Amino acid sequence: MRVGVPKEIKNHEYRVGLTPPSVSDLVAAGHTVFVQTGAGLGIDFEDLDYVAAGATILPDAASVFAQSDMIVKVKEPQPSEIALLEPRHVLFTYLHLAADKPQAEGLMASGATCIAYETVTANDRSLPLLKPMSEVAGRMSVQVGAHYLEKEQGGRGILLGGVPGVAPAKVAILGGGVSGVNAAQMAVGMRADVTIYDISNARLAELDMFFSSQIKTAYASSAAIAAAVKNAHLVIGAVLVPGAAAPKLVTREMVKTMKRGSVLVDIAIDQGGCFETSHATTHQDPVFEVDGVIHYCVANMPGAVARTSAFALNNATLPFALKLANLGAEGAMKADPHLANGLNVYKGKIAYKAVADDLDLPFEAWAG
Repeated sequence: MRVGVPKEIKNHEYRVGLTPPSVSDLVAAGHTVFVQTGAGLGIDFEDLDYVAAGATILPDAASVFAQSDMIVKVKEPQPSEIALLEPRHVLFTYLHLAADKPQAEGLMASGATCIAYETVTANDRSLPLLKPMSEVAGRMSVQVGAHYLEKEQGGRGILLGGVPGVAPAKVAILGGGVSGVNAAQMAVGMRADVTIYDISNARLAELDMFFSSQIKTAYASSAAIAAAVKNAHLVIGAVLVPGAAAPKLVTREMVKTMKRGSVLVDIAIDQGGCFETSHATTHQDPVFEVDGVIHYCVANMPGAVARTSAFALNNATLPFALKLANLGAEGAMKADPHLANGLNVYKGKIAYKAVADDLDLPFEAWAG
């Protein structure tokens, strides 16, 4: 198969769909890989590194799309990239369609087969291609939260871990999944006062055992969330409904009760965000203020640590990319139902029900 890797063009997105080691594995398996010039510069790989791995360098995205059967990216295709897709293409990348109807309609019109990293599953029902970026975003959320709590950033002027004789910051983490756990690990390491909220009692029990006395856990009732938001200095939104829009757990009225200079970090922003006051921001302009509360809602958080993120992502995606290249999209999905769960758009139809429901678009299950 001919595999193409365009340069990412989303604002301040430095990751790349395939690293040179991944290219080497695809070439060794008998496939041809085309890489747009400069695609790896954001993680310190020159074109010569890709050539040494066996890739062919092409001058622009149009050339990559024209020459390739499968496009491997990191972030959702931008309008100029959607215009380059054809029915013959397989697109393998993050899509997050439930919060982006124009993108969904564009992909439907292209006729391409679009497989989303975020809905590929594993035997234990986890999301193995979302997990590495959830780990990164969870850990980053505490870093950025601590930063924006600083007074010169407009924050309350609180050190996350406090000092002897001065209490640490209160951190409320909404969601006990991968992002939430990684956020908690970082916050605990910085000696913050951490509480995780979740709607699964079984998950809360697991977290209680895992963290022991390092954190507190609480059932995520509306009343509990309202109290948490009012009292916390840093609230991290880490909820996930696979493939669907994130639920709005924190209302505008709740935000009004927060202390001036408190910080909200919305990890769920790719899926529309879990705070009513959220809207997507960029690394160039990452925060905004509502009622004196700082909101950090960058839609591609892991792009800030591009090298770590790119390698972590490739570790997870390469086996699936190889399967797609070796067997073709339909053959690979027939051989692996977990990969088939990643199918979001197929022959002009939405093939993932949660996306279709959220966007009020026609749903048609893949018949393979």
